[in-house]
Amino acid sequence: MSVKLAPASAPFAGPFALATLSAPDGPAFPALVTPEERVVDLRVALGDERLTVRRLLEDWPGVLPRLRSLAGGGAELRPLAEFQVRAPVEPRQVFQSGANYRQHVIDLHVAHKAPGDDRPEDERRAEAAELMDRRAERDLPYVFIGLPSAITGPYDDVALPAWAEKPDWELELAAVIGRLAHRVSVEEALEYVAGYTIANDLTDRATVFRRDMPQIGTDWLRSKNAPGFTPLGPWIIPTESIANSDDLRITLKLNGETMQDESTKDMIFNVARMVSYASQTAQLLPGDLVLTGSPAGNGMRWGRLLRDGDVMDGSISGLGAQRTRCVAEVPS
Repeated sequence: MSVKLAPASAPFAGPFALATLSAPDGPAFPALVTPEERVVDLRVALGDERLTVRRLLEDWPGVLPRLRSLAGGGAELRPLAEFQVRAPVEPRQVFQSGANYRQHVIDLHVAHKAPGDDRPEDERRAEAAELMDRRAERDLPYVFIGLPSAITGPYDDVALPAWAEKPDWELELAAVIGRLAHRVSVEEALEYVAGYTIANDLTDRATVFRRDMPQIGTDWLRSKNAPGFTPLGPWIIPTESIANSDDLRITLKLNGETMQDESTKDMIFNVARMVSYASQTAQLLPGDLVLTGSPAGNGMRWGRLLRDGDVMDGSISGLGAQRTRCVAEVPS
C-alpha cells in the first residue's frame, strides 16, 4: 500500500543511483536516477523490455560502464516525481546479521536479563562487552536467513500484525551482491559488492525467543518476516561512490525524534567480513542482500515500541532516506 506521506529528502553520493520505479498502475522497471531527481528508463536506454535491476546486477561489471555513460548525459530524462519508488531489487536470498554493533548488543544484553539475574547493570554490561571481544577475536559473526517476501518499498506503509506485541525498528546498512560469491576472502569480498542500500529490519521482540521451548533459541521466522517488515531502499548506490562503508552515519527518527544515530565504525564485523563469512557456507547470488546489523537506539533501549500511526525516517549518509508509516493490522 502506498504511503500518503512525502518521502524525507536526502542526497545520495555519486553521479547516479540505481532504482526500481513504476508509473501509476504501470509495471516496475529499472531506472537510473540523477542527483537532480531525473530518471532514465533503462529498458529504453539499454534496449531490453524485460530488464530488471537484478538482471543488471547479473552482468554488473559489463553494465556499470554503460550506466556511467548514461549518467553523463544524452539519455531521455523524466522527473522522478512522476513515478512510485519501489524496493530497488528483488533478491533471491537475504542474509541478515545479528548482534553486530557493540553498543547495541550490550544494550540488548541488559534489557533481556535472565529471570533471577539480579546483578548490577554495570556488571552485566561488562559481561556483554567481554563476550563481544571474544567473538571479534574468534571471527564469529552471527548470520541467519531472511525472506524476500518481507521486503517492501522505502515509502510504503508498514502493517503491524495484530499478533506482534513488541514491534521494533532496526535501521541497517545493506550490501547488494554483484557477482556470484562463494568462499571469498575478506580481502577480496568487497569486489563482489555492487553497491549499498538502506534496510529497516523490523523485529517483534516478543517472539524472538520461543516461549514453548526456550532451549530451541531464536525464532527469526516469526519475529522478522511478516510481510513488509523489511522496508528497502530507496536506491542502490554503487560501491565506487561510497568512499568508506566502515564509516557511514545511520540515523532513524521516530515521529521526528532521533532514536538511532551511530556510525558503522561501531560494527564488530564490517561489510567485507560479513560477506566473506556468509560466502564460506552459501553461494551469494547477484542481487542478494547482506544486512549488516543495527546500531544502538532500538525501541527496547528506549522502552518505546512501534504503534499505529508512527512515522519512521531512516537515512544513511550517501544512500538517501526512506520514510515509512506504521499501520495497525485490523484483526480478522
